[in-house]
Amino acid sequence: MEEFLHIAGHVLEHSVSDTLYLIPFLFVTYLAMVWPEHKTGRKGQSAVQRAGAAGPIVGAVVGVVPQCGFSAAASTLWAGRVITLGTLFAVFLSTSDEMLPIFIAEQVPLAVILKILGAKIVIGMVMGFIVDAGMRLARRIDAPLHIHDLCEHDHCHCHDGEGGILKSAFKHTVQVALFIFAVTVALNTVLEVVGEDALATFLGANQALSVLGSALVGLVPNCAASVVIAQLYVDGALGSGAMLAGLLVSAGVGLLVLFRANRNWKQNVAIVAGLYCTGVVWGLIANALGVVF
Repeated sequence: MEEFLHIAGHVLEHSVSDTLYLIPFLFVTYLAMVWPEHKTGRKGQSAVQRAGAAGPIVGAVVGVVPQCGFSAAASTLWAGRVITLGTLFAVFLSTSDEMLPIFIAEQVPLAVILKILGAKIVIGMVMGFIVDAGMRLARRIDAPLHIHDLCEHDHCHCHDGEGGILKSAFKHTVQVALFIFAVTVALNTVLEVVGEDALATFLGANQALSVLGSALVGLVPNCAASVVIAQLYVDGALGSGAMLAGLLVSAGVGLLVLFRANRNWKQNVAIVAGLYCTGVVWGLIANALGVVF
């Protein structure tokens, strides 16, 4: 019983902290989405869409900020079609999550850190533009914004004028935060029972498949994934290619927000699959070229 209470307390502590720091990001993001709906209507929405062509550049640079607040914000913005799919990919691929704090704590040379961050930014930009180009060829890049649909789904009555933009943004934020908290509790419980050592064993069991395994672990929407991958790289248990593959796909709770905000599960699965394949391909390229950070 005492051990159960210890595990439960540890899980709740981490789940609360993992959720709380996202709330400001979510609130500001929803505020930015709801405000044009109230103030500028379709003209403002069109302007946002036209400005999205260079989105992958901005997304890749912003996404590299430690932790996954910006990936959560990007998921929300893409669900409302405020940013392009390529911009979403750029943010996801460059997101550092817990990598940077681990590298700093382990005193990884600054030059190495900058090389890894630079690689993630460049890959995010490149893949973002490729995704957007593919969407344009498929004539699907100009899908209209559907902030109305998001509002109707969350029952916030944004366009009914009830309570103003602050109340609307607050309702969206609370609903998404509760969803993230519930899923995070479940994930943290599994990780607490299984242990991060099990992830480390899984990644180090077969070096030939380490790129595939690292990318798979990176998709776990929890900071533990990036922590394990970064730590194993520092310890020499993962090569540069495997490390790159895993950290490229470590979008953290951004993936949870994606599944909560965008209700088309086929699109969400396709995005996750595309993210995984991207991480694996770039990891294999790094191995083939003998890249060492």
